[in-house]
Amino acid sequence: MPTSTTNTPSGTRRRSQPAVVISREEIARRAYELFLSRGSQHGRDLEDWLRAERELQPKLLQRVS
Repeated sequence: MPTSTTNTPSGTRRRSQPAVVISREEIARRAYELFLSRGSQHGRDLEDWLRAERELQPKLLQRVS
């Protein structure tokens, strides 16, 4: 998991929290679940993907805090 460092005013380096990301696989899995829940009707893949991202965003914030 990537981490970043920041310089503090005193010149020392401070390590920040690890960067937490939602993987493409997690989004794809949730989008597929949405697709199935709609009766597997094609043509709304972008809508499913964006909804999956929105639904997973709060989970990402919980991981960070």
